[in-house]
Amino acid sequence: MYEVTINRSFSAAHTLRDVGGKCESLHGHNFRVEVTVAGESLNGEGLLVDFRLLKRWTDEALEMLDHRHLNEMDFFADSNPSSENLARWIHDHLADRIDSDRVRVSRVTVWESEDARAVYESGADRRHS
Repeated sequence: MYEVTINRSFSAAHTLRDVGGKCESLHGHNFRVEVTVAGESLNGEGLLVDFRLLKRWTDEALEMLDHRHLNEMDFFADSNPSSENLARWIHDHLADRIDSDRVRVSRVTVWESEDARAVYESGADRRHS
């Protein structure tokens, strides 16, 4: 199994409903995002995926989140814009973008601080969620 991982970042604000404490107040994070794609084989150039493409696709997804109040996004209308749900949103967005039977998004990690992260990992038998 081959894996390729990139790191990107974005800034956004949110409130977390019904969790108690300070997180129910509007606050922001400088999120760091790790995206890992995986596959069993390489392309003709010896790559799983070109880093430039994966960075571009990820940047396009994060641009929709950057400097936003995440609670105002349709995706979070019925759920908290938690780091866990952000990881799932990024995963699903990228899974829809990658048009390949050879490569799948395997893991998205969202760091909301230096010492707190959430991970969404797709099942081994799933290419898209």
